[in-house]
Amino acid sequence: MDFATRTDEIAAFLDKGGPAIWAIAALSVATLALILWKCWRLAVAGAWSRRRPARAVELWLAGDVPGARSTLEGAGGLRARAVAAAIEARLDPELDGATAREEVARVATGDLARARSGLRALELIATIAPLLGLLGTVLGMIAAFQTLQATGARADPAALAGGIWEALLTTAAGMAVAIPASVALSWFESVTEGVRLDIEDAATRILTRGGPSRAAFRAAAE
Repeated sequence: MDFATRTDEIAAFLDKGGPAIWAIAALSVATLALILWKCWRLAVAGAWSRRRPARAVELWLAGDVPGARSTLEGAGGLRARAVAAAIEARLDPELDGATAREEVARVATGDLARARSGLRALELIATIAPLLGLLGTVLGMIAAFQTLQATGARADPAALAGGIWEALLTTAAGMAVAIPASVALSWFESVTEGVRLDIEDAATRILTRGGPSRAAFRAAAE
């Protein structure tokens, strides 16, 4: 079967569902593109990279401040940037504990907001795809019953059943788009939530344990 024949079959299949299924088909393409884009973005942001930030925290707690800082050099992941911000805030003699924590929160909040970009679009697709399917079904059923009314007793049950089948096609298509969008949304949210928890844990450990004390800062300032 050549490409042109396959294309004609797909177009004929989509025509059975009317305008609603064309909209759902466009949503399916957008969903796939969005999922692939989010996977790439999270990978680039280091959402699954834990080794270097964890090593830096261990070195910090062990008292090796230069080693902790050097471990994070060149690292651009979400956890690495937050850990580096926590270390620098802790080492800044002008920042007290509360201010240092606010500085780390500022950096982490901005990074996490960028990591969550695109999730609203997935949520919207997961919401409207079934509604579009239902709309297509309702419109198809209306058309089927209009045909039944026009033909009266001469209505062909087979033709009526075919019209109803075509109407229900949009509901199935809408659910087929909404389900993977919902699964992907839940997965991405769990990934970003895991990153947030790791950042909070690392920042708390750095700001409350290890490294030079505030007393040492004050003594050096005097």
